[in-house]
Amino acid sequence: MSKKANGLTKTVRFVAFTLLERIDKGGAYSNLAIKEAIETTHLNEKDARLLTELVYGAVGNQLRLDYYLAPFLKKTKKVDRWVQCLLRMSVYQFTFLDKVPNHAIVNEAVEIAKYRGNIGIGQFVNGVLRQIQRVGVPDVQAIDDHLERVAISYSLPIWLVQALVQQIGMEATEKLGESLMKPSHVSARVDTRWCTIQQAIAELANEGIVAKPSLLSSVGIVAEKGFLAGSTLFQQGRMTIQDESSMLVAPILDVQPGDKVLDACAAPGGKTTHIATYLDAKKGGEVLALDIHSHKVALIQENAERLQVEDVVRARQLDARDVAKVVPNETFDRILVDAPCSGIGLIRRKPDIKYQKTPQDFQNLPKIQLSILESVAPSLKSGGRLVYSTCTIMEEENEQVVNAFLANHPEFELVTPNVNEHVRPALANQMLTIYPQMYHTDGFFISCLQKK
Repeated sequence: MSKKANGLTKTVRFVAFTLLERIDKGGAYSNLAIKEAIETTHLNEKDARLLTELVYGAVGNQLRLDYYLAPFLKKTKKVDRWVQCLLRMSVYQFTFLDKVPNHAIVNEAVEIAKYRGNIGIGQFVNGVLRQIQRVGVPDVQAIDDHLERVAISYSLPIWLVQALVQQIGMEATEKLGESLMKPSHVSARVDTRWCTIQQAIAELANEGIVAKPSLLSSVGIVAEKGFLAGSTLFQQGRMTIQDESSMLVAPILDVQPGDKVLDACAAPGGKTTHIATYLDAKKGGEVLALDIHSHKVALIQENAERLQVEDVVRARQLDARDVAKVVPNETFDRILVDAPCSGIGLIRRKPDIKYQKTPQDFQNLPKIQLSILESVAPSLKSGGRLVYSTCTIMEEENEQVVNAFLANHPEFELVTPNVNEHVRPALANQMLTIYPQMYHTDGFFISCLQKK
């Protein structure tokens, strides 16, 4: 390898390109790939931000970027997928980033193309990008069909746009799409057994981290500047990274210190450890946290130890659909089913999710979700509370699953989730659906069922 090539492979754009190729092949999730790359390449803060911008930008805007590229590739018989990834990243920089000189974008793209392929591919990439510079990209507003225009503008699969329009209408769907184009906030849950929210904010400020209280959760903070996971509070296990919408789940369970709680689909343990903060081992309080995979069970235990709640957390490997086979009836005071789902509510942080799902998923997933509810229901005590939540916004996985369960179980009734005045607008039919555009959080669904 030449010195020039060796230098090229260490550049931010080359690292971003390699991640985009891995993601495109289905070999990595965008959020995990970025985190791993930042850690292994030891990028400084500025380069880490650029890497994150390039990868999330190219993945999140993939359909729009392909629309931009289409006129310039129509005479080409076949474009390799890695070349398409490189072109997307380059056109993203042309159209969305204004601080990067175009000549630098083109030059580095050509060098990457020559290194990854050959001189001929380098010339092809150079020709396409130079032509785009001269002519400009096509206008998305020129698309006549409204649904298609929304799909391309916000890079959402057309089937998903159609489903969302049917569910919440065109105007709300467009606002949702626009919201997903904005970077996510980083939020954290403070263990208020150790310090108040204001004390946590003051301590973070001493380390140069600017944060504000969450409007949604009384135990949440939102970062405005700085790296929360690098703080002393995080290292001490007195704070953990968690989305604001996810922080609402445990309080809705209304856990009492001596309760026996089941967290049926628990990994990686964010909600388990939140539940644990309400429990007291001396009073018999305990949360049984289940996951189907052994390595994820270990992760739950690790998080419990890091957050100093291991005395009330018991992690176990078990498929939640088998709970009824091994757990006696009337065992738990509270049950959480944070069900496996499509993850559509996480698109802002995991943009590749929207390309991995199909309409077929919304026929299969509700069957799994309902089977979990059916399995855990007998183990809840009379008068106990069951919370069903997901990180999706699709009715097929949310309201329809809850209503199907209630139709088969007259011994359960809906209870309106107890939330503050900022969150109440998200309540409908005694269930909570938080869409990403409402509070700039993950999309989330929470329902609360009481056993009569």
